[in-house]
Amino acid sequence: MKLDRKEILKALETITVAGEGKNMVESGAVQNVLTFGDEVVVDVVLATPALHIKKRAEVDIIKVIHDKVYEKAKVKVNIKVEAPEKPENPNQIKGKAIPGISNIIAVSSGKGGVGKSTITANLAVSLAKMGFKVGVLDADIYGPSMPIMFDVENAKPTSVEIEGKSKMQPVQSYGVEILSIGFFTKPDQAVIWRGPMAAKALNQMIFDANWGEIDFMLIDLPPGTGDIHLSIMQSLPITGAVVVSTPQAVALADAKKGVAMFNNESINVPVLGIIENMAYFTPEELPNNKYYIFGQEGAKNLAADLEVPFLGEVPLVQSIREAGDYGRPAALQTASPLEKAFEDLARNVVQETVNRNENLPETEAIKITTMAGCSAVKGK
Repeated sequence: MKLDRKEILKALETITVAGEGKNMVESGAVQNVLTFGDEVVVDVVLATPALHIKKRAEVDIIKVIHDKVYEKAKVKVNIKVEAPEKPENPNQIKGKAIPGISNIIAVSSGKGGVGKSTITANLAVSLAKMGFKVGVLDADIYGPSMPIMFDVENAKPTSVEIEGKSKMQPVQSYGVEILSIGFFTKPDQAVIWRGPMAAKALNQMIFDANWGEIDFMLIDLPPGTGDIHLSIMQSLPITGAVVVSTPQAVALADAKKGVAMFNNESINVPVLGIIENMAYFTPEELPNNKYYIFGQEGAKNLAADLEVPFLGEVPLVQSIREAGDYGRPAALQTASPLEKAFEDLARNVVQETVNRNENLPETEAIKITTMAGCSAVKGK
């Protein structure tokens, strides 16, 4: 049987190009179609190197030709990837790099009380258990909680000499390197600092510390969208942000503002996703029961509305609170549902970090220009 080229092109118009919303012919993805009797060669150009998209395109082409043209056709698909070129000087500039630190993840929440620090601690432990080198910077200046959660409340960072310079050595616990303002204040001492003082203290803990080689640096930000957040994003090459929320409307309204802050064109920090904490309550004596005290899937629905990834949900379980208070994060509870919940969360964060690094340029450095906001500034 001799195949008809026009018939094949018409069949290919029924295939949609992933991520473009246009069919293969209309989008220009199909570059050429050659027929030789019952044989057909289709040349395709795609804009993404993702293996699963290339494979899906090949399978779809072969299937549609068999279904709509000739079921015994011998189909060969040649796929070429031509990703759009990045501009030589993209309008996104990396902040001051920290030698040895590969990815910096800002963990944020629109409001307090949603378990942001608990999520940060357990995410850090889960990443460390997966074999990554992890650091945590407790940037919640006015309410540092990492020393308690990692059972190092009485520890003090030591001083080490690196290349002739004195550096702070972070405190290590459960395989995680930690620095917190809590190491430098008394337990009953209130930190009464203005924004510039807090920013200076954070910069010292970041740049004057011997972090070593770190795959993931998690920064536990204060609640809200204030001065500390801007200072952090001004100083650091943030890879992306994670927003933590509970399912109820009050928390979701603030989480939405948190996402908007990172998405602001003057800040432009990619949001890796939203985490739903306290998603449901499960009593210890009824492990299979779920009680949606704060509402059901609120953060998951918010992620869909804002078109950002949903990274996972963590239940409201008494042992999570107890583990945090005792200084042994719940993610360390081997073969437990909590361990699995935090492992799934960590895997999703890793995957979204990989996606972000493959598809987006480096994070923009920002500076405050007026009381009304901030604007882009080229790095040094």
